[in-house]
Amino acid sequence: MAAASDLAFDPWDTGFVADPYPAYAELRARGRVIHYEPTDQWLVPHHADVSALLRDRRLGRTYQHRFTHEEFGRGAPAPEHEPFHTLNDHGMLDLEPPDHTRIRRLVSKAFTPRTVEQLKPYVARLAGELVDRLAEAGGGDLLTDVAEPLPVAVIAEMLGIPESDRAPLRPWSADICGMYELNPPEDVAVRAVRASVEFSDYLRELIAERRKEPGDDLISGLIAAYDEGDRLTEQEMISTCVLLLNAGHEATVNATVNGWYALFRNPDQLAALRADHSLVPAAVEELMRFDTPLQLFERWVLDEIEIDGTTIPRGAEIAMLFGSANHDPEVFQDPEKLDLTRGDNPHISFSAGIHYCIGAPLARIELAASMTALLEKAPTLSLAAEPERKPNFVIRGLDGLRVTA
Repeated sequence: MAAASDLAFDPWDTGFVADPYPAYAELRARGRVIHYEPTDQWLVPHHADVSALLRDRRLGRTYQHRFTHEEFGRGAPAPEHEPFHTLNDHGMLDLEPPDHTRIRRLVSKAFTPRTVEQLKPYVARLAGELVDRLAEAGGGDLLTDVAEPLPVAVIAEMLGIPESDRAPLRPWSADICGMYELNPPEDVAVRAVRASVEFSDYLRELIAERRKEPGDDLISGLIAAYDEGDRLTEQEMISTCVLLLNAGHEATVNATVNGWYALFRNPDQLAALRADHSLVPAAVEELMRFDTPLQLFERWVLDEIEIDGTTIPRGAEIAMLFGSANHDPEVFQDPEKLDLTRGDNPHISFSAGIHYCIGAPLARIELAASMTALLEKAPTLSLAAEPERKPNFVIRGLDGLRVTA
């Protein structure tokens, strides 16, 4: 068994967060599973192991479908954090079958290939309008001017959230997602609880309105499924909407700015992309691999497992390092190189198994649309100032990306 105490892996260090990839190489060299005492987690850095464990039913996003907190050797969450956990624990990302299966089946009807394909013109038009405004202004902040408003508008439109109500969505999401970081401090928890209450209250009112006057949006569809006896509770409906809003834009926002920052730092690849826009689909995949928005994904050990001779007991927590897996030289040739022509690219940025990102096809459309619009409408886009990274490690992104158009 290897220990991480003497390694450069430090998710609270700004230098590590700015560039975690050298530390990942150390972890992979150290072994297949490493106990990390500060979070009492087992770090898994290799692609093959991460890919396999994401599909291993001995692990789960929750344990409460099988065990009480006491039986699992874990303490119950603090009572003052209850609104966050009620919201979080009823979303399909943190549920296991049969509840996960039931909710995902309902939601997947809104994310069929045909439905997502029909969104392409709307996404392309919106991306073009946002980039037009950026170009007319001679530049701005790519984060707030393009990366954020595009996916927020798309998922809000799908859910049926009126445009006049959308301003608090991104702040609510950011506050809630703060709880997904490792060992979040109490002030983060306070903000997450407040956002959970406000977001839930808003959706409860919106659901009541849609019950009276249904539309052709996803919330109305979930209500109809509930009324037809598919057993979707109101709390599950609220948690599902929050999850779709949060997951439906967090990764896309960070992938956009992380990706363009990577392109600015690799001018040869940016020049190749500008010369050949047909590279856009491959570029989206490579940029998702190269600087992964979601760096770490956790699973509870429901039944004892063994990794490379190390027994991981029931009740332990495994932290699968997506960023490390996506830079594993056993899978990716020259992984530290950004290569937009990379052919075989089995990155796991969208996870795998039953919790594979249901919105991955939509995210790909959004990323391709914004990239294409920027290439066509802002062909000389350049970095105006070095950006600062957010302090977050698990959901990793930039505080802004100032550009000149």
